[in-house]
Amino acid sequence: MIWSKRGTSVSIDALRAIQSLLPDAEIVESDAPTDDSYAGAYNEAPHIASADLLEGQRLRAHRIDGDPEVRFAGFLDGIQRAKILCHRRGVPIIDGSVAAAIRVRVDRRYVTWGGRAPIILRRLYMPLALLGCEGRAHIEGFEIVDTSYNVRTKELVSRHPAALRAVALERIGRDREDAEQSLAAEWCIDGAEPLFVDGGISGTPRVAASRCAIGVIKSHHTLFADGDALDVVMSLKCGERSSVFAPPSQTRSPVASWYLRLRDPRGHDAMFGLVRIEVAIGDDLAARANEVSRWVLAESSPVALPDNRWDRMAYGIRDCEQFLRSIA
Repeated sequence: MIWSKRGTSVSIDALRAIQSLLPDAEIVESDAPTDDSYAGAYNEAPHIASADLLEGQRLRAHRIDGDPEVRFAGFLDGIQRAKILCHRRGVPIIDGSVAAAIRVRVDRRYVTWGGRAPIILRRLYMPLALLGCEGRAHIEGFEIVDTSYNVRTKELVSRHPAALRAVALERIGRDREDAEQSLAAEWCIDGAEPLFVDGGISGTPRVAASRCAIGVIKSHHTLFADGDALDVVMSLKCGERSSVFAPPSQTRSPVASWYLRLRDPRGHDAMFGLVRIEVAIGDDLAARANEVSRWVLAESSPVALPDNRWDRMAYGIRDCEQFLRSIA
């Protein structure tokens, strides 16, 4: 792991290192996103998937019992950035970085958890097989991630520049998830207080099985409801949740999940204020869904403005992102 250096000089150092290996590489002015706004854009199209119910015989809306309750002790999130530094005959070489941290509340302020340093990682993502550089792991202090092969199919990636870029961006996203999941695993070992995880918890068995890890998913690339069930999810009112279900996956750990509406969607997009929550599978999931939903509803105030995802974002997660952007 190469810990990140900051500033423009790092890009210059990276370019010098690349050009020492590939003298004919051409520098790119500005061609790729520099933040995580592209997340999901290079994967499959948004789609609908069915899921097995864990509560009741059909998916329906449930009103949350009780008042919102502040219970989360920590908030975990990560960021990612990418920039095409140069290309060699159309083959892009991408400077990618990820960072992740847990922030906890102390006297109404957010601080980094237990003195644990945030994870900050910077790498060069390049298809070595197409560049004639197989076997290289580092160049002049920069770690290399080989993007020659599709992560899912293990096949040599297409020579199309857009396909090469898509594979690199997917690898950066996976590195970000790995960083986040490693911090979540540490939290689950050291403590039993609830942790608000921005995103899913199914990527690591230890985290997926822990009662203290609560995944809150803001984006809905896949909707786990079809037919009448989708009508129920889209019609949820503020303070209502769906029945609990199990998202299908052959590669990730099993979890229990449900949709929750945080804010009144009238006059807004159908997904306004809609989040999906993941928790460990256990006994009495209906009571667990109500309990955790109260915790998540409590985090809808204060509002996470001016972020454009304020309708689904907890303020603690916004603080985590702002903190990471200031140091990485």
